This record gives sequence, structure tokens and C-alpha cells, in this order.
Amino acid sequence: MEVNKEYAVQMHGITKMFGSFCALDNVNLDVKKGSIHAILGENGAGKSTLMNVLYGLYQAEAGEIFLNGEKVNIKNPNIAIEHGIGMVHQHFMLVDNFTVTQNIILGNEVTNQFGVIDMKKAREGILGIVKKYGLEVDPDAKIEDISVGMQQRVEILKALYRGVDLLILDEPTAVLTPQEIDDLIQIMNNLVADGKTIIIITHKLKEIKASSGICTIIRRGKYVDTVNVADVDEEELATKMVGHCVKLIVDKTPATPGDVIFEIENLTVKDERRLNAVKNLSLKVRRGEIVGIAGIDGNGQKELVEAITNLTKSESGTIKINGKEIQNTTTRNVIDNKISTIHEDRQKRGLILPFTVAENVVIEKYRVKPYNKGGMLNSSEILAYTQGLIKDYDIRPDNCENQPVRGLSGGNQQKVIIAREIANEPDLLIAVQPTRGLDVGAIEYVHKTLIRERDKGRAVLLISLELDEVMNVADTIDVIYAGAIVDSFKQGEVDEKTIGCLMAGGRKNENISQSS
Repeated sequence: MEVNKEYAVQMHGITKMFGSFCALDNVNLDVKKGSIHAILGENGAGKSTLMNVLYGLYQAEAGEIFLNGEKVNIKNPNIAIEHGIGMVHQHFMLVDNFTVTQNIILGNEVTNQFGVIDMKKAREGILGIVKKYGLEVDPDAKIEDISVGMQQRVEILKALYRGVDLLILDEPTAVLTPQEIDDLIQIMNNLVADGKTIIIITHKLKEIKASSGICTIIRRGKYVDTVNVADVDEEELATKMVGHCVKLIVDKTPATPGDVIFEIENLTVKDERRLNAVKNLSLKVRRGEIVGIAGIDGNGQKELVEAITNLTKSESGTIKINGKEIQNTTTRNVIDNKISTIHEDRQKRGLILPFTVAENVVIEKYRVKPYNKGGMLNSSEILAYTQGLIKDYDIRPDNCENQPVRGLSGGNQQKVIIAREIANEPDLLIAVQPTRGLDVGAIEYVHKTLIRERDKGRAVLLISLELDEVMNVADTIDVIYAGAIVDSFKQGEVDEKTIGCLMAGGRKNENISQSS
């Protein structure tokens, strides 16, 4: 392939092996200067691996990299940064007990004439970037005290603070609200207008159409195609990605709800600052029903889930499953009462990263037969059970039962959690951002799985920042704002505009612009 200075990046014939597993097989990528270039592929297709090669985290077994027409050897991230490359990873690389400012300047500190870190000057520089690009965030807040969406902004700010020319965004919108996604796309356009080049990895076809000019598709570690985004629709992109037709809107029959199985009454929960995050909230979920909670991030969803799962104490109110109160008990009690939870943050809440896939799969049932035999783990039963889930949920690679779960892609880590929680056959399944980081094929599978569980008579509580997901999957839609349920609808009774208005604190039949 021809080397051309019009391209910010050219990667030719990139091959990367992990033992006997070929993650990338002779992959090519050409990214023009001053463009937004999307990379699309299924979970485990090799997208992040390709970008980790470009960023110097991995070394390829074969292939060449050219920046602005010049061949380079990027042995580590420091060399990548010297070449003006910045990368925002799918899983954040932040120090939780540091402030936003401390995280942004870490490794790139500004000092005064006495060699002391000049925090005032650093803070002023950060505020300048915040103002320029609209990335509103409190520079003095601790990372552990801000939302996931805000943490994502910090990662982007960290790269911009270093003055990058090429910015790699790995699933940057996985934790953002629809409004934040629109803001991010505008920021990306502003960066490109300033001469920056952006490579974005995303599973979200709508965002590719909204943001990118060119898209390269990778499937199972191999280059498939590069297309002009304007020339293809979402269905064509999905087909190229997975190799077969995918339904973007899941088919389902109307729900036939039974008795109330899960009920919350007048629940109040405080956040880390001891302010009421959940305020006198009530809701019900029936057997054979999916109740979806729609809301902008930071309106009490996190605290609601933590109260249900007993990761935090509630101040008042009751939480009942099958008529039994479970509030302010233990997480084990919640599991024993047949509540399964797919948590929003898979790495902090859903998995023990150094443990193997098999160990993570049985972590909630290792005490019972057949996985426990005479007080000892029954390895053969555990492995057989895990292999079945790997096959059923298409977790890749397909022989990963003894692999530490940290070695899987983000999407495959999510599949491990979903497989484990649904296989527990709960009475109530709580799904918080269940398709975060998944490709369209996997999203279709998860949505079908939730509906299948509903049709088995299970109660499902879906909490998602994806309004499309809530409106597509839920039978009942509860809108949360400022810690309370402000309205409830049956599927088909309400349009996206009305729900969006309520999510922003407005009223029915009121434009969002009027309510803000």
C-alpha cells in the first residue's frame, strides 16, 4: 500500500498474537488528517488491540506504522505521546482518591521556580480547556465522588491537556447520556476544525452516522472494508460487522404481567455527600414484566441500585421481594432472595479481575452442589458449567474458562456477568446498562434474553441511560428526575420527546428548551 503524507496514520499488515490466538491478522488502516475515522467491529474483533498497538501498549509481530508519511517505531506509550498521540481507554485509568486536577496533570506536572507543583497554574490551564471545549467538570472534585460520565470527561481532558494531534477514543460514549453524546460529537467536530485527527471505536451505529466521515470494519481480527459513512445505512454497517443481518429493533409480544413480585415504597437514600439522592421513591415490578427506568445520569439511579443490593444503607422506606423486606440487610441476603444484578461498572462491581472466567461465573454459587463437594470446589463441574455459558453467550475466545477475566475485552467481560446472573434463575433481574460496550449483535442477543426471561415469568428492572433501549425493551417506563419517579407510561403511550422533556425536569407537552 502507498505511503501518503495526507494521512495522519497508516497501519499496514498489522499482525498481533497472544500465544496461539491471532487477535489481528494482516490488518490495514489509513486515517486522513483532520478527519473523524470510526473503527467498527464485534466484541473481540481486535479494534482495541489495533489501537493499543498504535499507542505502544502492544508490539505487533508484523506490520508497519506511518505517521504523517514517516515510518515510526512506537515501543511504548511515552513514545506515542511524544508523537502527539493520545488515547482515552474504554476502562478509565484514573486514581480514585486524587482530584480531577491531580489526575489530569499526573506525569505532566507544572512546577514553579522552586520545583514545587504549581496547582494554581495547572488548574487555570485545565479550566481554559474546559471552557474552550465545553467539558464542564469540577477541577477540585475527587474522582471517587463524581459520576462515571464525569470521569469520562476527565479522561478526555487528560489527553487534551497534553496537546495531542491524534486522539483515540475507545468506546467514549458508553457511559454518556444522549445529551452528553451530542456534546461530545460537537467537541470532536471542534477538535477537527482545529486540525486534530480523531479515531473513534464505537459499537453505536447511530453515533458513527452522526460523527464520522470514514469507517473501517474489522471482523474476528481481519480487515473487512473501509466505507464512506454517508454512502451506507446502519443496517449495512451492522451486516458488515457481524457477517449477517441483524434486527436493530427487537421483536416482542405484549407483556402479560402477573402479581407484584418486587416493590419499593417511599425510599430515601443519601449519596456520598450525605445529600438525599433518592427521595421518597416508589415503584413496582410484576412477574412477566420489564420495568424500565429512564433518566439522565446522576438523578439517583446509582444510589437506588446500591440500596436495593445493600451496598449502601437507605434512610427510610421499604424494599420488598416476594413480600419480604430486604433493605439494610446484606448483599448475600439479596442474592439468597433470588435477586440477580448486572451492575453498571463491570470492573468495580461485577467482576474480580485477577480471578479466572470460571471462578467469576460461580462466585455466587460456589457454596452449593454440584460446584462444592465436601467443602471443596468441584473443578470438573465448574469447568463444564462455565464452558456451557461460554458457548451459549458467545464469549470469546471460546476456550477462556481458565483465563483471568481481566484479559477479555470489555464486551466479553460484560457477557460473563450477564451469563452468570441470568443462569442464577432469579425472581428479579436488575439490569443496569446491560448493553454498555456491546456490539449490535450482542445487544440484540441481550435484549432478546431479557424478553425471554420476562416471558418465563421473571420480573425485570432495566435501568439504562440509553433512551432508545428503554423505549424498545421495557413494557412500563418510569421516568426518574432528581431522585424521584415523576411519571410512568406503558410502552407505546408516549414518544421520545415527551420522555426526554420529563428527564430534563420539564412537564408533559413542554419543550425541553422551555424546561431548561
